[in-house]
Amino acid sequence: MYEIFYSYKQELIYSLVVLILLILIQYILRKSAHRVGKRSEINLTRTRLMLKYINILVILIAIFLMAIAWGMELTQLALIFSSVFAVIGVALFAIWSILSNITSGIIMFFSFPYKIGDTIKIHDKDLPIEAVIEDIKAFHLHLRTKEGELITYPNNLLLQKAVSLKEHHGYSDEGKDAL
Repeated sequence: MYEIFYSYKQELIYSLVVLILLILIQYILRKSAHRVGKRSEINLTRTRLMLKYINILVILIAIFLMAIAWGMELTQLALIFSSVFAVIGVALFAIWSILSNITSGIIMFFSFPYKIGDTIKIHDKDLPIEAVIEDIKAFHLHLRTKEGELITYPNNLLLQKAVSLKEHHGYSDEGKDAL
């Protein structure tokens, strides 16, 4: 046991100092977040979320410093961190896009004022669209222009743009899936 301690003495002392400093920094950051939350009358849930972010930050710093203490080179750490963050970034971007369209589809299900068969105009300065709603799906709408062109329009963009009703046809889509 003493041989292990003696051979890794410097790394163990460095690790202990880093852990003590990070615990102190975490304590200070948590106290500061609580103080700011109380002073600004921020919702307790948002303050707790900030505390989770502080914990994650401190853990990432601890992993980085411990890896250096135990002999990992900076080039190896840079390769690992860049690879992990690239994968996380791509995954979060893909998930964000999918989730935003699904969430918009759910919102449109409960509170979308337009129905299948209505003619709407999407007020977009780059590409204004006037078309008939053919179908409302979970991710997008199928819109048919006067020229017969089928446009697939993402739900999340539809909720971000101004939309006006041009003509109400009042078609019923009851029994559509009964076939």
